[in-house]
Amino acid sequence: MTGFEGYLRDEVVTDYADGLIDRREALRRLGLLGVGVAVAAPLLAACDAQRGATGDPSPSASADATLVAAPGNQPAGPTPLPTQEITFPGPDGRRLTGAWAAAAQPRGTVLVIHENKGLTPHIASVAGRLAADGFSALAIDLLSEEGGTAAFPDPARATAALNAAPMERKLGDLKAGLTELLRREPQRRPGAVGFCFGGGMTWSLLASAEPRLYAAAPFYGPFPEGADLAGSPHAAVLAVYGERDARVDATREQAEQALRAAGLTHRVVTYPGADHAFFNDTGPRYDPAAAAQAYTQLTGWFGEHLG
Repeated sequence: MTGFEGYLRDEVVTDYADGLIDRREALRRLGLLGVGVAVAAPLLAACDAQRGATGDPSPSASADATLVAAPGNQPAGPTPLPTQEITFPGPDGRRLTGAWAAAAQPRGTVLVIHENKGLTPHIASVAGRLAADGFSALAIDLLSEEGGTAAFPDPARATAALNAAPMERKLGDLKAGLTELLRREPQRRPGAVGFCFGGGMTWSLLASAEPRLYAAAPFYGPFPEGADLAGSPHAAVLAVYGERDARVDATREQAEQALRAAGLTHRVVTYPGADHAFFNDTGPRYDPAAAAQAYTQLTGWFGEHLG
């Protein structure tokens, strides 16, 4: 099992442990990720045992969290500029799709890398918010080859498709996204931001030796084991974590060591009381205060290193 596969598996188990999905849904999602019942059942049983010891309520939800902003949730940052769906060249003659938002007077450009459910309206809105703050942004759809995120009404199947796609393909698509940013704004430095799965992909892009990146902001994603970041010498890295997201503690330490070893300008920020996916205003773990602070820090970081 690769680091990404383990990360996606553990996301399902954590959702079950936190009562966001029931046992049947957890087994279904794990099965889509290739985790058989013989392995899945003990993982969920361990959650049940822990829950019994702590007195936590049993899980009751079976549906995915809504993919539109929950009533009363105020997204971090400004009102987003409109995005437009675009297609652009990918590797091997393939066509890629994404949501593009152009800043009126761009200070830099940003590749936005989505979570494990694909290019959702929430992620497209991040591109629009960055554009409103002066950074032309492209939210890429890493499911372009499968027909795009819209081809997956079931978000769990979108996650499974992303898990099944070869890493080489995903990295090739991200590099094509950077090429598209440079084509559209040739005088502006590009950066990247990714969330959860996309945070891990941001780390992987840095580890792939990408000298065109001048700033990167992985949000609570897995760090590729043994990755060397020296091949991306210009990248200033803002690594963002939530204090309650215990699953990334080990990879956070690895990331800090790799950043120091590569001599990269960096800052590692952990938001107190925040959990995994705290920036996603459509999700159950949204933390408005932490998200607002993280967004301000993100745009400040990009302004410093892309402008």
